[in-house]
Amino acid sequence: MMRTAIVLFPIVCGLAVCCSAADVADDAGPSKPNILFIVADDLGWADVGWHGGAFKTPHLDRLARAGVELDCHYVQPVCTPTRTALMSGRWTSRWGPHVLAPSNRRAFPPGAITLAGALRQAGYATHLAGKWHLGSRPEWGPNRYGFDHSYGSLAGAVDPWAHTYREGPYLKTWHRDGTLVDEEGNATELVAKQVCQWVRARREPWFIYVPFQAVHIPIDAPEEYKRLYAQVNFPGDEGKTDAFRRYGGFVSQMDGKVGEFIAALEETGQHRNTLIVFTSDNGGTPALGNAYAGHTPPLTVSVSSNLPLRGHKNQLYDGGIRVPAFVNWPGTLAPRKLAAPLHVADWMPTLTKLVGYAPPADMKWDGLDIWPLVAGKVEKPAIRTIYIPMHNAAAVRRGDWKLIRSNNGKKRELFNLAVDPYEKRDLAAEKPAKVKELEQLLAELKKDDLTKLPADLKNIAD
Repeated sequence: MMRTAIVLFPIVCGLAVCCSAADVADDAGPSKPNILFIVADDLGWADVGWHGGAFKTPHLDRLARAGVELDCHYVQPVCTPTRTALMSGRWTSRWGPHVLAPSNRRAFPPGAITLAGALRQAGYATHLAGKWHLGSRPEWGPNRYGFDHSYGSLAGAVDPWAHTYREGPYLKTWHRDGTLVDEEGNATELVAKQVCQWVRARREPWFIYVPFQAVHIPIDAPEEYKRLYAQVNFPGDEGKTDAFRRYGGFVSQMDGKVGEFIAALEETGQHRNTLIVFTSDNGGTPALGNAYAGHTPPLTVSVSSNLPLRGHKNQLYDGGIRVPAFVNWPGTLAPRKLAAPLHVADWMPTLTKLVGYAPPADMKWDGLDIWPLVAGKVEKPAIRTIYIPMHNAAAVRRGDWKLIRSNNGKKRELFNLAVDPYEKRDLAAEKPAKVKELEQLLAELKKDDLTKLPADLKNIAD
């Protein structure tokens, strides 16, 4: 039987529908496609060409336009929480307070079944190249949570040239299969080289997870990518000119590496057998500082953009949590834009069901099987709830209504996204009944949260 590969690009939306394994076999093409799942780091809504952005992303643009553009794909406001939801299929707060913000502590208890672990049980070779950030010690690395092979950084973002994290216990973080290594070269180039090697090795079916360090600070790229913006000048503002060229080069470098993935798939005859998903882990950031060890200078001007969405990374407005995303599967998924709200937690129940994985017990997934939506089998999804917790606040979306509430209850904001998609008009004072309804829903959602740090992590510094 021909194997089929799946490439996914995340977007926030959702629905309460499902399909059987037989439906998948009949409607979606061959079973067990390859899956290429790509996550950009801090990529803004308007940083991509298909959203009219200023940066050059021709490879991503082609994949988005030839696939299903996920126009309402939600993630968490920052990195570790998004990765926690993706790998578990659950709202991130189900795992403890330490994963509600960027964290170096272990996200999951030993033995937890992740997306990679489930796919491995379904017969997949599983690989990770890039940023893990779900436990920065080697004993908490990807190989302990379902990955056959892993490469990149255990901790969060790294200097693109030195591959170092922040000063402290996790400074050295570049590894191969949990063993720390010293290597020369640009981080994005090294990650892409490893991905292409795995693609060409062709042990099918495979799941390759590529959480890029790009385009998180520290921001820099090889000169060939910065030269793409050599004609960009802001007279009298050298800082903005430098920022535009460095950040634009970083975005275009990542896009270029995706182009290399597609070339490797074509060379090996695997493109039509591969499902590709692409997403960002959160919205773009205005942050300019650089607390990372290395020699990359900080930017003096922020040029990433989430417009026309309101807000940015580390905020619960849509600019922080609704991101550029798509899923592409040549010959199986027809090009179109999917407007239904989805969440990154949906991918675990969706992909595992698509490949025939049978959970050994109730996994308590909060995410939904969105394949009927993605495949165009359902035109009008059922109303769903999306819950996005943070360390100091939470957002809940139910249908077109979205409530943002601080954990102490002192601040509430209410938006009707159907008529106000850019969250310009707070209706909390005008609609107290709707606020109360969503607060009650939020209280119910919080009941299943793990509010205390796991005992074995209490004495471990983050």
